[in-house]
Amino acid sequence: MRFDLTPEQRLFKEEVETFLRTHLPAAVAAKVKRGAAVSKAELTDWTRTLDAKGWAAPAWPVEHGGTGWNLIQRHLFDVACRAAHAPALSGFGFNMVGPAIIKFGTPQQQAEFLPKILHADLWFCQGYSEPQAGSDLASVRTRADKDGDDYVVNGSKIWTSGAELADWIFCLVRTNHEVQQQKGISFLLLDITSPGVTVKPLYAFNGKRLWNQVFFEDVRVPIAQRLGDEDRGWTVAKSLLGDERLMVSRVSETKRMLGLLKDALQEQAERGVMLPESLQNEVDALEIRLHALEMTSLRILTEADAGAQIGAEPSMLKLKGSELVQAQDELLFRIVDYLALPQDSTNTGAAAVNPAWAEFVASGRYHHRGYTIAGGSSEVQHNIIAKQVLGL
Repeated sequence: MRFDLTPEQRLFKEEVETFLRTHLPAAVAAKVKRGAAVSKAELTDWTRTLDAKGWAAPAWPVEHGGTGWNLIQRHLFDVACRAAHAPALSGFGFNMVGPAIIKFGTPQQQAEFLPKILHADLWFCQGYSEPQAGSDLASVRTRADKDGDDYVVNGSKIWTSGAELADWIFCLVRTNHEVQQQKGISFLLLDITSPGVTVKPLYAFNGKRLWNQVFFEDVRVPIAQRLGDEDRGWTVAKSLLGDERLMVSRVSETKRMLGLLKDALQEQAERGVMLPESLQNEVDALEIRLHALEMTSLRILTEADAGAQIGAEPSMLKLKGSELVQAQDELLFRIVDYLALPQDSTNTGAAAVNPAWAEFVASGRYHHRGYTIAGGSSEVQHNIIAKQVLGL
């Protein structure tokens, strides 16, 4: 498929790129470029910069602080941000609980939480998985029992990314043990500093604190902090994806990393260091796959903007996007040797010549192994495509 931007889309793209050149701190972009962590303070400042421009929440309705952009504009914005090495904002707040509060929250909840998310005054994390309920979320055991105007919560959540930085956590809890599993779950917004909440780190093999386990012991949560109806939290949880399911191709980040790789290869070529032909062919093949994925994504987004009903097609984006990330990771892992030149006798005392991001290739490779599991495993996506797209 050939896809050309309209004149209006080109102007929009140029406006975003100009804003990024002017307002994105160079030190923050440098961290993102080499794969280093951005601090909470730095991400807070960048969130507030985007909020001041009105661009912090492209997916939200205008009346709640959103941009009013269509899906193509959101895609162009995301690609431009990643290409400039801007840090991604908190997905838990902007892409998950924020839209859920907009859809299911009371006016009081919307007024309380949405402005704080937009201005980075309130950080959320997600409390879904449990030691006995990972992918099978309907089996959650963390319970919330009514006591007056409160729920009393007991249990634990695991693989809780960002809990050490969060102010609040949104949780699936069991409020009814007498009905079908999915019908007995409620969705709570919980202050993570409440008495009885304990956050303990879970470390990856590289020593990084990527997750946490969160324990709840007789934690009192006002019933007013329940989102949606009691025992209907499963409906809220399923809705968190919403239109974001159309933005699951990971094209923007993959393009960013491929751009870094190609820049590094060009730098080495200028020094007379060339890749073996077989590896260069792999780079070319990866770029072709990425271009095909982006065209497919743009086609689906264009149809959605035109009012078409999008069914299971985003499963193709999720499946191929996560596989492409992992294929690129494997290529980077094997190719990085060719991007690092040891110092020689004419360069005594100087550091090795290598791209700054090479340090983080290994950790990225192993962390991204979860991409074909999280958000619906590849096996699940294959089944959805077979049944709902191919009619098998």
